[in-house]
Amino acid sequence: MWHCSRLTIYTGSPLVSPAWPTVSDVHRALRPLQATADRVGKQVEEFAETLDRLSKRKQDMPERDCRHALSFVYGYRNIARNTVDYLRGLHAVERQKKPDQRPADQNQRCKSRSNSKCRQSKEIADPTTVEDLDRWEQEEQIWSLLEHMLQVEYPSSESKSKTPFPNKRLVRPVKETGIHQYSSENEVWSHFLAHDDQGWERHTVVEWLRECADECGQEIEKVIQDLEINADRGSGLWAHSWLYTKEAIKGQKRLRSWPQAVAPNSPGIENSLRASDRTKSLATQLDPDAVTRQDRGLEAQDENFERATWLACWEMIRRGKDWNFIRAKCQERVENWRAIAMRGDPRQHKYKATKFLPEPEMTVKWQSRALWRKTCAIAARTGVMDTYEAAVYGVLSGYFPPVQKVCKGWNDYLFAHYNSYLLRSFDQYIATHFSDRLPQGLKDRDGPFGLSMTGSRRALSGNQLIEKMKRLKPLAKEAKDPLKRLQGSLIGKTFDAFVLKHGLELLQTQRQHKKISKSTRNPTQNAMQNKKLPLVRSDDHQLIRIITHVALIYRDLGRSWKEVEYIRATEAFIDAYVEFLGKAGKQQLLPLYASCMSPDSAVDSLSRQLPLVVEYGERRTMMELMKQYGIDVPRVLNTQLLLIMDEIGEKEKGSMNDPDYPPLSILASQGERQDGEMHSIRAGFMGDIITDDQHDLINAFEWYLLLDGYWEKTLATGAVLYKCFLKYPAAKGLAAAKELSRRVNFSNLSRKKTRAILGREIDVSKMYNDEENGIMGSHNSAVNRGRGYSLGDVQSASQDRSEEERYLFSQSNNFLNLERLLDVLTAFERWQVAMAKQPK
Repeated sequence: MWHCSRLTIYTGSPLVSPAWPTVSDVHRALRPLQATADRVGKQVEEFAETLDRLSKRKQDMPERDCRHALSFVYGYRNIARNTVDYLRGLHAVERQKKPDQRPADQNQRCKSRSNSKCRQSKEIADPTTVEDLDRWEQEEQIWSLLEHMLQVEYPSSESKSKTPFPNKRLVRPVKETGIHQYSSENEVWSHFLAHDDQGWERHTVVEWLRECADECGQEIEKVIQDLEINADRGSGLWAHSWLYTKEAIKGQKRLRSWPQAVAPNSPGIENSLRASDRTKSLATQLDPDAVTRQDRGLEAQDENFERATWLACWEMIRRGKDWNFIRAKCQERVENWRAIAMRGDPRQHKYKATKFLPEPEMTVKWQSRALWRKTCAIAARTGVMDTYEAAVYGVLSGYFPPVQKVCKGWNDYLFAHYNSYLLRSFDQYIATHFSDRLPQGLKDRDGPFGLSMTGSRRALSGNQLIEKMKRLKPLAKEAKDPLKRLQGSLIGKTFDAFVLKHGLELLQTQRQHKKISKSTRNPTQNAMQNKKLPLVRSDDHQLIRIITHVALIYRDLGRSWKEVEYIRATEAFIDAYVEFLGKAGKQQLLPLYASCMSPDSAVDSLSRQLPLVVEYGERRTMMELMKQYGIDVPRVLNTQLLLIMDEIGEKEKGSMNDPDYPPLSILASQGERQDGEMHSIRAGFMGDIITDDQHDLINAFEWYLLLDGYWEKTLATGAVLYKCFLKYPAAKGLAAAKELSRRVNFSNLSRKKTRAILGREIDVSKMYNDEENGIMGSHNSAVNRGRGYSLGDVQSASQDRSEEERYLFSQSNNFLNLERLLDVLTAFERWQVAMAKQPK
């Protein structure tokens, strides 16, 4: 702090002095951040509107469940979904291209896009990319996951809730459902989900993963497009079956004139019925099991056809398509047997009966489908010809190994594990509670049906599985993605630990940027610099926004972080987001987010953002919003000034801490003067250069004009600024002091302040002109100096109004005298200019 400061500024707790942004720093940082804000401005404001509604709702509800928070989460998800839809419209074509075929720079992107917005100037436009689409899709998945996991962590019976769920796709069955020995397996499945909490959680994650695959995956026809081309049969792929193998078999029958079907043991068939490349024998029959039963192959085109067929089935199963959808697709391509083979999953409880395919309950009645699942597992292990066929049977049975082989990413691996754990726990539930439903052969662990569905691996908890996946080499790249890490923390229920770890890292980064000199650096700063980059970077505004709002949702649900470290970590994310909003020109949103922090942190955060607000109307709006959200406005203004003065004092500590004022050289040196001759005034002795730091001080003091009352505090602050400017060495602060007297002159200040104090506008400097009449004598009236004046106080003591006016004038003595000193110096400078223009 400067030695000249006698201003007492309360901060509540020690503050870390920042590397205060100068005007030029702000302009440099503002353009890219403003472009980013323009691009996502609508989303940012919509998030704030939803948070505002969340903060205004009642907090005194006796029961804390998810039914109130879900509507806000659903709102956040809709914002992300609308953004995804917009970005897909821009990048749908570009996304289909391979990475090396995508436009590399902005000009190419603009040329390849017909949207008129892409043809804006480079300095104005900040075009989106395919990577932006990918991140927004992941954000939509995060909000969807949070929506699902809240129903697991904070359950609420929908029947008891007056507020309906915004999304009824996943509602837990009620426990009152009765089960008897003749109940269908679908009813037993619902009973299992209602009573087994872990089973319900796994089912929830599986359904979320299916939603993600369905919403973000390519169209199935495009997925199998390459295989369709290699199958060499044009459109209508499924309708032709094994076309080329069939032709080879018919050729053998025509050649040998056999009326009966070709058998695998027919004479000479091993050498004559071979593939076109002569590398393998072909199957002699065309039933689905012929290849595995005869241990023969198909023509290459038919193998591509078969692989494409099972790949499409895998995609439908992986995306959670219901059995009616699968059946319709198979019927279109005359492959009904494939739909029948996939029928039996207890999760596919919505069937549409036809005269050919009645309701499953009508056929299986009360028997368990556990035997069918075991049969699917055995088929997946030994009785298939393609990895995707094995994966399909693996998903239906819960058999993990074949599903793992076709996994291509983080979500697929997670799906394979959770699906296996879910069906395994369901079979265990049936064996424990409904053992009479199981065939005797399934109870023998050493029999043919005794294979382990998880590949002899024990079931892991959500957190254990996430940690294991981080170490898998195929997932190394995705494991470093912070959005995937955030998803993992929600699934593993370790969001608190995620916030604590990365929030403290972010706080450490913020402190490094806010330190003002090497002498005050944190001891661990050098160690932090030697580590790898943190997962959550301060410039990843999207991730910080997501974490901030997720944390506030959990806090609204009653989750409290009493430990100081948790509070600091959470507020580090909020503060980082406030900083982004401030630099991106969204100042009207700052008080809302600052109000979500502790009072000390809110004051500290806002005081760092006020220098970015320069327009009078914006300042007035900011003041009103801070009052509306219960933020201590005077404290924010005082802290802002304190931080600026500390920063400047540190920069100028070699001279600014000198208690004596530097000598002021006004007269020009002209050697010896004649009797009666006066020295001339030095031209431009006040200077005209005002530094960015000095501008910041003046801007900070201008905020006090908008603060009703606080007469004594305002004038004392202004006097401190005048003295500080006068202490600059070599008169480098005179120009700033002159600018301060121009922008915050006493007459204007007096009229603005007295309106709230006295109920009318007056210029205190003109109240009395005769100083000898005792009017400037100090008076200790009963005015609330700590809170400032109010109109009610003045009206209750209207008879003492002259004394109040007298007191106001006495308190303005220092400020007014300093302003008059600047007026005198300014007059000297003007007189010198005028004299210089006179002819000699």
